[in-house]
Amino acid sequence: MFSNIYPVVLCGGSGSRLWPLSRAGRPKQFLPLAGEKSLFLQALERVHGRYGFEKPIVIANDEHRFLLSRQADDAGLELGKIILEPMGRNTAPAVITGALQAITQDKDANILVLSADHLILDTPAFHEAVERAKRAAEAGCLTCFGIHPTAAETGYGYIKPGGMLENADGCHRISSFREKPDAATAQAYLASQEYLWNSGMFMFSARTLIEQAETHEPEMLARCRDAFESMEEDLHFHRLPKDKFAVVPANSIDYALMEKTDRAAVVPCSIGWSDLGSFSALYDQGVQDGYGNVTEGDVTLLASSNCYVHTDTKLVAATDIKDLIIVATDDAVMVAPKGKDQNVKNIVETLKKSGRGEADLHTTVYRPWGFYSSLAINERFQVKELCVYPGKRLSLQSHQHRAEHWVVVEGHATVTRNDDVLTLSANESVFLPKGTRHRLENRTERLIRLVEVQTGSYFGEDDIIRYEDDFKRG
Repeated sequence: MFSNIYPVVLCGGSGSRLWPLSRAGRPKQFLPLAGEKSLFLQALERVHGRYGFEKPIVIANDEHRFLLSRQADDAGLELGKIILEPMGRNTAPAVITGALQAITQDKDANILVLSADHLILDTPAFHEAVERAKRAAEAGCLTCFGIHPTAAETGYGYIKPGGMLENADGCHRISSFREKPDAATAQAYLASQEYLWNSGMFMFSARTLIEQAETHEPEMLARCRDAFESMEEDLHFHRLPKDKFAVVPANSIDYALMEKTDRAAVVPCSIGWSDLGSFSALYDQGVQDGYGNVTEGDVTLLASSNCYVHTDTKLVAATDIKDLIIVATDDAVMVAPKGKDQNVKNIVETLKKSGRGEADLHTTVYRPWGFYSSLAINERFQVKELCVYPGKRLSLQSHQHRAEHWVVVEGHATVTRNDDVLTLSANESVFLPKGTRHRLENRTERLIRLVEVQTGSYFGEDDIIRYEDDFKRG
């Protein structure tokens, strides 16, 4: 029933307000924050081909290309084009790029713009809203999905619907857009029952979107088209050239087009939507105990109320606390008052200014060949656990500042050491002195796991000289 609808899934963003769970290297869209599957996979499943949707076009950060591809492959979810942005230019260029791609596949394409990091609990209600939005798109409108508010939220923009659209039941013209309000204004909006939250999801025909961009943002459209037409294929990804995309004006789709066009429409809906943009939002989605606490992981609370406590690994125990957020990972603990959790992003900025790696990376880092976890580090050594996917191999490389000792703990590893090729099983090891050309490979159908001990004077990722690489990294 949704043929001719091309989902455009926007997969950028760092989710810094959910640090330390979400970090730039693995942001919230790739985390299972509400259920067992990541938000990205949940977004893909809502627009699966079994409902009639076309294959989704994914607009993503270059850094996350292998992570998103792996998640989709493991889940058996087929993607259309994966278009890589060399840097973020906000949502308007991403949406225009998605429209340019869709219209090359189908001149009558409708595009459904979705964020990869949003939660929607009621999929049937979402599909019903998409049906209504399609009618508005076919009537030539740029259509928002407006959410019936359930609280006086200050973190969302608001939309005031106007009169009903002709030939599009359940759709309204937009009377006005309102910026994120203060608490008193948000409460007034809620009490009036005249406003909707702006969800950041949209539906329009690709042709109408491009026509409106030509009218209101001609320079943005011209530069997006120039970058799109110069796009290069890289494995199964498609890269926008850095020099051409860097000169595209940065702006949101709301400011660039929705607030300028005379064709703006809104579909009011109740679909169990949240952008999960803060720990308060995670608290609202959780199951409260008798004292209003929401806990995830190994948590013990005594004489405490209205708290959100999340731990990935270690026990977190607290007593006599109230209205606090506590989040513990294996390398960081974050504490904030519930009413101030929007300020968590300021912690991330402070850590970045201090050069702290925890701002961007978890201790487990995903690579196209597998992943590694940092177990211990000081100025003379670093210990990592390496896991290599079946059929994958690392680049042929060497290091100038460190030697490495690999100990296989699970599976069978093939190791290239200069001109030698070795096969190592569990409990066997190999030493790789500085300057040794080496490669780790998994030729089996099972994961292999190693412990890597690095010794030397410097352990940065930039101390890698690559000679061959299956993934075309520099």
